Amino acid sequence: MLTRRSLVRGTLGALASTRLPRLARPSDEWRVAVVGLNGRGAEHVEALRALPGVRIVALCDVDDTVLLHASKKLREGDQRPGLHTDFREVLERRDVDAVTLATPNHWHALQTIWACQAGKDVYVEKPVTHSFGEGERVLAAARKHGRLVQSGLQARASPAIRAALEWLQVGNLGEVGLVRGLVYEPRPSIGKVKGYQKIPETIDYDQWCGPAPLQPLRRAHLHGDWHWSYATGDGELGNQGVHQLDVACWVLGAEALPASVTSLGARLGYEDDGETPNAQLLFYAFEPVPLLFEVRGLPRNTAAQRGDWRAGMDQFLGVKVGVVVHCAGGTLRITGDSGAVACDEAGKEIRRWEERGDPFASWIAACQSRKAEDLCAELEVGVRSSALVHLGNASQRTARALPKKELLTELASSSTLTPACQLLLEHLDANGVDLAKHEVALGPCLVLDPARQCVRDNAAANALLAGSHREPYVLPVV
Repeated sequence: MLTRRSLVRGTLGALASTRLPRLARPSDEWRVAVVGLNGRGAEHVEALRALPGVRIVALCDVDDTVLLHASKKLREGDQRPGLHTDFREVLERRDVDAVTLATPNHWHALQTIWACQAGKDVYVEKPVTHSFGEGERVLAAARKHGRLVQSGLQARASPAIRAALEWLQVGNLGEVGLVRGLVYEPRPSIGKVKGYQKIPETIDYDQWCGPAPLQPLRRAHLHGDWHWSYATGDGELGNQGVHQLDVACWVLGAEALPASVTSLGARLGYEDDGETPNAQLLFYAFEPVPLLFEVRGLPRNTAAQRGDWRAGMDQFLGVKVGVVVHCAGGTLRITGDSGAVACDEAGKEIRRWEERGDPFASWIAACQSRKAEDLCAELEVGVRSSALVHLGNASQRTARALPKKELLTELASSSTLTPACQLLLEHLDANGVDLAKHEVALGPCLVLDPARQCVRDNAAANALLAGSHREPYVLPVV
């Protein structure tokens, strides 16, 4: 039977036959395959096209429609990449020196390990793991096979943020007392379906699911909204939040994980098919300076809900998405991934830094030099920041819902969490959430056992942290 998928397959076969021959790599050219082409992957393509000495020789996506669209843009220029729907075919190509991975989170660790085993360098989007337990396996694969692996944490490439932190670290604002991470990103409802949804014929759904359970689709959109399902994504904490978690680690000079992690939150303001919180508050007990982190997906109030959500989001000291460093002599406010402003105790601006870096240029330079120090965000950085995501989500997923009064009573001993929680509850109230009917869940304080790479006395959290992988998409022995 001739189907749309078979027609598209025929087109892919014809296009793939025009790919470059498998020749030895010219010394002045680095040959890259881009894997996962919807959304962020399209940005990978554009960034790599702009770099001298880089050629995109292969594109890969399990969705034929997405793959053909991406290839058309490249073929309008002078590049004729081979097209693949199976990542393993890309790894067999001798004319691929390196791969960039912009696939859903649940694929990142396995694809990185496979690529390292195949002798390819890797640029992997954040978070670099989908479970805490994947971290050591990914690191072991990169070390064993001598691969250069960069994490997709763009802020690490910013000369402005680097300069601002150097200025901070010599004491220009005095002693640091608290680091605050903020992700106030608009996240409207993803809708609620009544039953299982049909998978388009152009998608290889088994490969799309990969290590995740092969379950019927129970949301309106397969692409994009996978972020809000724990089987494939990590919520806002692992979407935008991991960038700010990483910058916070950079501020703190953290080379290890915190002593403990506590999360509270809920998905409120609408009823949809998403699982992950759109309101979340986390406390990371780094020593000597703690990290307080907050996620808000609703705008500032019900009036803002009726307008442009992005324009109507809350802010804290002028920051919607970023990091605020509270110091004895003022604050350093880091916005997004490319700028920072230092203010005195009265909020008056002292100094400003603005300059965006190029993480792909950093990665290519490291691939060519074979020096890990040329990477702006080496794999260890990505594994640590991803671990903060998984620890926070493990606390949240083992939480118990509490009435408002009981929630605040439980937090009463924390001079940091209590006022932050009160502000979050006021935010929910302003959005019409009746906290007498809808409760916020408070997770356990997860105390880390670094020697055993787990948390103490919490079997449920440890099961989540270990993760799971569906056959045959299991992590190989490294």
